[in-house]
Amino acid sequence: MSDINWLSRSALLLGNDGIELLQSKHVLVVGLGGVGSFAAEFICRSGIGEMTIVDGDVVDPTNRNRQLPALATNHGVSKAEIMKERLLAINPALKLHLISSFLTPDKCKELLEHNYDYVMDCIDSIKPKITLLSAALEKNIPIVSSMGAGGKLDPTCIKVTFLPDTYQCVLASYVRKRFSKAVNSQKIKAVFSTEEVCKASLILTDGSNFKKSAYGTVSYLPAAFGGFCASVVIRDLLGIEIQMTERPKRISHETLEKRGNKKAK
Repeated sequence: MSDINWLSRSALLLGNDGIELLQSKHVLVVGLGGVGSFAAEFICRSGIGEMTIVDGDVVDPTNRNRQLPALATNHGVSKAEIMKERLLAINPALKLHLISSFLTPDKCKELLEHNYDYVMDCIDSIKPKITLLSAALEKNIPIVSSMGAGGKLDPTCIKVTFLPDTYQCVLASYVRKRFSKAVNSQKIKAVFSTEEVCKASLILTDGSNFKKSAYGTVSYLPAAFGGFCASVVIRDLLGIEIQMTERPKRISHETLEKRGNKKAK
């Protein structure tokens, strides 16, 4: 058994049995940007014993306003490599697996062949996000998925619910539409925000890395999303009840579907 004295404050809250349980778990984190980098660190600092982190991107100057790995001194360096060094500096006993590549259908299938206790989806582009969620559902692995953190400012609007019950989120509407006929989409827990998105902050991108557009971001909002995602994983693994947000009765599934169809057009 590795030294867990550094987790003594966590043990006061979770108990020694809780810490030992977390040390026996393996969590997959895909996407190490504004949400995923913070989520991965929160998972590591919670005492999880084994992690696999996945991201093929490198640090860009525009990442420095919100992403944990991004500094003025490491532009062009792999985010996954930076996070590897950081996580092992927090917990040298962590069993850490590193994949410095973007997710493709073939790679996703291979990745999900391993046994994970939880999958954390922090991808901000549709195609690889759908690929990962579909594969995790097929393998019946618990999942939490981060929806859109861009174009928003108010962390008090962040909620947790099942994917079909998300609302007021552009990214969630696209994901819901892709899983509208899936009988098990209610197994996906989603972190989303009910705040109206700032449409004026939207820009078009070059389409690389499966991403054609992006909203403006602020430093703390993606980190807050990461905290929510990590909290879902840790509480689920410990068997602690999570209060799920209920969709307002005035917003029916049919209304959401119509909105999604209009946006898709």
